[in-house]
Amino acid sequence: MRGRLYFRARAPLRLSFCGGGTDVSPYPEEHGGMVLSATIDQYAFASLRPRRDSRLTLASLDYDMTATYDHPRRVRIDGQLDLLKAVVKALKVKRGLDLWVHSDAPPGSGLGASSTLVVGLIGVLTAWLKRDTSGYEIAELAYRIERRDLGLAGGRQDQYSATFGGFNFIEFHGDHTIVHSLRIRPDVLRELEYRLLLCYLGQTRQSAKIIEKQTEAYRRGSARTVDALHSLKMETLEMKKALLLGDVDAMGELLHRAWETKKRLEDSISNPHVDRLYQIARREGAIGGKMPGAGGGGYFLLLTRFDRKHRVAAALEKHGAQVVPFHFEPRGLVTWSAEAPARAR
Repeated sequence: MRGRLYFRARAPLRLSFCGGGTDVSPYPEEHGGMVLSATIDQYAFASLRPRRDSRLTLASLDYDMTATYDHPRRVRIDGQLDLLKAVVKALKVKRGLDLWVHSDAPPGSGLGASSTLVVGLIGVLTAWLKRDTSGYEIAELAYRIERRDLGLAGGRQDQYSATFGGFNFIEFHGDHTIVHSLRIRPDVLRELEYRLLLCYLGQTRQSAKIIEKQTEAYRRGSARTVDALHSLKMETLEMKKALLLGDVDAMGELLHRAWETKKRLEDSISNPHVDRLYQIARREGAIGGKMPGAGGGGYFLLLTRFDRKHRVAAALEKHGAQVVPFHFEPRGLVTWSAEAPARAR
């Protein structure tokens, strides 16, 4: 006797090296934005089991939360599992199903977890519904669901990184986005993995609030914010060049410059605790580093001298940070199906 069929999706989280903030409207519509990022082997997962009735069950394994409806049309956005509900509504699901999600990193950690989860949800639902959807369509739909349907402040780099995967230079314009997949020499990738240090600072934050403040400053014409965004674009171009040339030390120096520039966007991007840890890391042998998300907490990425990585790690762990091993992930969103074994009668 055959078991029940499950559909699954996996989308990778990302490290943003430079340019974050220039992808937040209305800056890209007015000036064009650009981001350099790479996906890593940390993921968001979605699993789907079709039902024979019209019942809908949504569940977050990370938060042990469940919402149940007698039909997908009855879904209401109410502050509980809204990302899942918004995707179900956007894809106009009319059949019963059970849907589970979980992630290797919590929302607010700076690795794009929320947007990556939305990409995974779209992937598993479109696979089940047998809809032929391109990568650009998936990323744009994920952006629309978060930013327009749910009204969450943020940019659009995370959705594209999670969908396409790999090392990308992404350009954002008023009416379109272009993903340039970068061909990085294998030895350069290995050297970056060898010298990069990803640390969890143990404090997540609400990125939407930081981005709202940044956007407000930009809209009122704050010279400090506007100049910082312009500088980030130039630093992104310089970092892309250094990466393609294999100049890893230059990437570290540019990470430091980009972090100093990013902090000018909004005061809450950093705090005394983060500044102190960064000073300690630099003193022990980090060339440069930055928060890979909106700021305020979560993860911190550092590029170290090869002979000092262990010392930087030890110093940060002594002050409560947690080092998280990782590798680059060349693939983006993937979906598959699995048959659960039938229960014995």
